[in-house]
Amino acid sequence: MNDSADPPSHYRWARPGDINAFFGLMLDNVAGLLLMVGLLAGFGFPVDFAVSAMVPGTALGVLIGDLAFFALAFRLARKTGRDDVTAMPLGLDTPSTFGIVLFVLGPSFLQGQAMGLDPTAAAYRTWHIGIWCIVLSGVLKFALAPATNWVRRSIPRAGLLGSLAAIALVLISFFPLMEILGHPLPGMLALVIVLTSLVGRIPLPGRTPGTLGALIVAGIVYYALCFVSGSGYVLPEPVAVNWFPIRWMESWQFAWLANFGDALPYLPIAMPFAIGTVVGGIDCTESAVAAGDTYDTRTVVGIEALATLLAGLSGGVIQTTPYIGHPAYKAMGGRAAYVLGTAVLVGSAGLIGYFGWLNAWIPAPVVYPILVFIGLEITAQSFLATPRRHFAAVALACLPALAFLAINLPSRILGDQSLKSAGIGIDTLADEGLRHDLQTLTMLSSGFILTSLLWAWTLAAAIDRRLVLAAKVLALAGVLTLFGVMHSPLVGSRLFLPYGPEAWGDLVLDAANRKYVLEFAAGYFASSALLFAWSFLPTIGPPLESDSEHE
Repeated sequence: MNDSADPPSHYRWARPGDINAFFGLMLDNVAGLLLMVGLLAGFGFPVDFAVSAMVPGTALGVLIGDLAFFALAFRLARKTGRDDVTAMPLGLDTPSTFGIVLFVLGPSFLQGQAMGLDPTAAAYRTWHIGIWCIVLSGVLKFALAPATNWVRRSIPRAGLLGSLAAIALVLISFFPLMEILGHPLPGMLALVIVLTSLVGRIPLPGRTPGTLGALIVAGIVYYALCFVSGSGYVLPEPVAVNWFPIRWMESWQFAWLANFGDALPYLPIAMPFAIGTVVGGIDCTESAVAAGDTYDTRTVVGIEALATLLAGLSGGVIQTTPYIGHPAYKAMGGRAAYVLGTAVLVGSAGLIGYFGWLNAWIPAPVVYPILVFIGLEITAQSFLATPRRHFAAVALACLPALAFLAINLPSRILGDQSLKSAGIGIDTLADEGLRHDLQTLTMLSSGFILTSLLWAWTLAAAIDRRLVLAAKVLALAGVLTLFGVMHSPLVGSRLFLPYGPEAWGDLVLDAANRKYVLEFAAGYFASSALLFAWSFLPTIGPPLESDSEHE
């Protein structure tokens, strides 16, 4: 194609295929917002605060990002002279939705209440911590955008995508099943429709999008059960929609700047998600190129960085990311109208305020199956985009996430107010072996995203016979462990100093937990020394050539 071709007067930016693409992308984003609010509510977070303060800015990020990708599609059509350009899709990052809520917002809200703050004050503190995490994620992505190829060369895909696979398989795919199978009749119907149509690629009658079909069929069943006596299903309570919420605009008063100290312990949790979306942006751009639309990777990542930064500055707490489904949307016949429609609906839902109505009336088990699909897709793509020899490293990355899954229910049980009031906790259990196992699970699950990344990186380096690199990564893991960035034994996965004067109070790790942390760190340092010494043996052979291609 002639790059200097005149703008095509016949660029068909809106086609019938955009309808199917729109429902897929739009419902995916709506499900993400519902998930964010639902997970926060599980921590006792005030729903009205989330809807009026956090949702608008988060939705604004989707609005800005998709409008930018809409314009980028016209730019590519003008440059190439083609009339079949499909816009890159953008939306809320699902791994971040789980990760930020479960490991940052929820724990920080509980921490605020433990400090004696009332629910509203604790919510404000949590909101400000979330803003810091997303703003700095946007800044980090801006910094990495010009160096996307360097990031790709430095950290193997087994590390970056392995940690995402861990989140996707264990959290994104598993936790929604609790809600789906908690309402098994509509939930299983929706799950079967979504997986059969989107994974099995078997179209519904009239080529109805699978997500829309699940919403219609399972939604009808859900509300029909509300009229069946004894079913346990009830109609939602009437909702007073807060039209045109303004609380989110308080973020532009920058009161959140004062909460940097509160946000600091949570930044090591948030930053790997930002790096993951950069790598995801690279992969998504490559998939678009393979489908025939050659976008510039730096521009794509720069747009997602801008959308994330502006979302954070506007009170948003979940970052945006390019979606990996560009080839699927192109195969549906989508062009650019589907991202425009998503931008308008999701953005207006948050800013005008009718998301509160959607949150009340769209049953979670009806839309959560799309999250299961996303989790399965991310897991599959993590393997498909990784050299075959690194598959074991991707699998290894899932183990720390399994620790989080294993400790989740016992932690919730032992954290129940009735048991806490009775003085029952891990430390009071009679079985010493059980106490030790729970302590180990707690430390393995703490900061598991970073643990997954470093473990997978180490094994991938060893597979490639780069033992010196593997030793350096293990040494880094040991250093991070000493300060609680990984394997923190403290409530809320707080950072700490291993030693220090008593006057520094809780900043210094207590003696009872110090022995566990020091042994963890010693294990990393000893293993690092072992690999370093091993690298000098003549039987190692030369390092394998690093590559980013599939084998």
